[in-house]
Amino acid sequence: MTDIRPPCIVRNLPALVLPTLAARAVGGVRGGLLAGMVLTQSAQAQSSGKQSVGIQSAGTQSGRVQPGRVAVRPALLPRRHATDWGVFNAGNGAAAGFGTVAGYGQVRWAEDWRDLAGAPPAQRRRDWFNRLKYIPLTDKGDIWLTLSGEERLRYVFENRPLIGMAGKTDASRVLLRSQYGADLHLGAHVRAYAEFLYGAAGGSNSYGYQTGTQRERPDLQQGILEVTGTVLGARAGVIGGRQVFLDAPVSMQSARDLTNVQQTWDGFRGYAVWSRFRLDLFDFMQTDKLPVGAFSDGTNYNARMYGAYGATALPGFTLLGRKSQVFADLFFIGYLYGGAPAAIPTATPGGAEAGSTRRDNVGLRLWGNAGPVKLDLTGVFQGGQFRPAKNAGPTRPVRAYAVNGSVLYSRPDLPARPALGVQADLFSGGSYRSRDGAVGTFATPYFPLPYYNDVTLSLTSQNLVGVGPVSDLSLSRTVHFRLHVPLFWRASTQDAVYGTGRIYGWRNNLSGGFIGAIPQAQLAWRFAPHWTWTHDIAGFAASQGMHRAGARDGAFYMQTMDFTF
Repeated sequence: MTDIRPPCIVRNLPALVLPTLAARAVGGVRGGLLAGMVLTQSAQAQSSGKQSVGIQSAGTQSGRVQPGRVAVRPALLPRRHATDWGVFNAGNGAAAGFGTVAGYGQVRWAEDWRDLAGAPPAQRRRDWFNRLKYIPLTDKGDIWLTLSGEERLRYVFENRPLIGMAGKTDASRVLLRSQYGADLHLGAHVRAYAEFLYGAAGGSNSYGYQTGTQRERPDLQQGILEVTGTVLGARAGVIGGRQVFLDAPVSMQSARDLTNVQQTWDGFRGYAVWSRFRLDLFDFMQTDKLPVGAFSDGTNYNARMYGAYGATALPGFTLLGRKSQVFADLFFIGYLYGGAPAAIPTATPGGAEAGSTRRDNVGLRLWGNAGPVKLDLTGVFQGGQFRPAKNAGPTRPVRAYAVNGSVLYSRPDLPARPALGVQADLFSGGSYRSRDGAVGTFATPYFPLPYYNDVTLSLTSQNLVGVGPVSDLSLSRTVHFRLHVPLFWRASTQDAVYGTGRIYGWRNNLSGGFIGAIPQAQLAWRFAPHWTWTHDIAGFAASQGMHRAGARDGAFYMQTMDFTF
């Protein structure tokens, strides 16, 4: 293989600076806010080109902007290296069911760098890290290795976290994540991928570090074996092992990239992709992230997700001079889980009934573009049952639903390439007074995308109605800005207010359905190859009814420095 040398020392600068930043981050974790202050005065911007740059990665999952990372547009990112899925390349490849691959993948094993094997040496030398992307291990090059990595330093400030119910004020957090992977291709049909994670966290007036989502000693984050081939004319494969799974609506499932530790699953998925149709079958148990020892993560057998996802590319057409493509997705996703996430509220203030539940989700999604209009419409019916712990009551059926939609009008021909529109959501609620009737509260136990509705995690996709304008602007080739200003109501005033992983204690002392507004903005700057600086700013303005019940207004600020190769 031709030696690839960096054209100048400047291209090595990010790699030289990163260890210093990491060292300061760890110092900040141990010593308070110093690292956060240093980072605050050092840069400005968003995501890296994964799902979304910045927090949870902002690209899109199945074509929709995902919270976590900033939504950097394709023009701002490096060349895409991924499998060619034909029409399912839409949404930066998310239509294929493996998350976005815009520059880098939302999940790194979705990348495919074999095109570097035949690339001219001059093209490969444009980026020093190309030498790590295609490493042939045999003379024929049929066995080869790809290395990847991320160092992410994040500072978060919340003056009244979780609507004032976290028991903390002016909470500051410094989070450091180191994530490295190796992708080994054994011929044309077998591939093994391993990814390792280390997460450190600290700060002042901090909270939530003992949940297994922020602190992590070195451990296996992902470890898969994939076998591919041709089945009935489709490109097909089976993936077994620990993996991030993104083939689901973002209102129900995400990578949980807002925190240091992503959400992963232990199990299997099989997929087949034809020219205009694809099918994904899966059965997973959630990875148990609570063990604190090195390489101690196991499997949580009390949390299972299984189902099937099918997608059809409808016939393409031209509208207002622009090529258009709409997809119709039909899916079934089943949840089986117990413990705290399965509890349902009772009429007693702060009370909850323990139990286990099965949730059967049948849904339809229409998404894509019709001329200059980007649309995404999803409807889900959720059946199943709730079984009280220790048979303390009758088994209750589940009858819940969700309706989600966003419509944006885009003008890529104008300066800043604006996209303006509206997002509206309805997640059904039930009644905490009912002890034997159907459970009507829609459940999202496995961390829906925070950037979708609320980056502060104060609210989640349960008993919630939300509507508000959305805008995306590319201020330059390297700077992206996104604004979302949703207003929220309770879908049922006889049901509680829900946050991510919690049920707020207000019951009869909470009057009216209006919850408040959570305006949120994100600014991402890809200021150098491999480097992204992201700022997320949000605020919670509570309604009068929420104020009377005890909720508090609050401000949220998060900035992220992300280095990815």
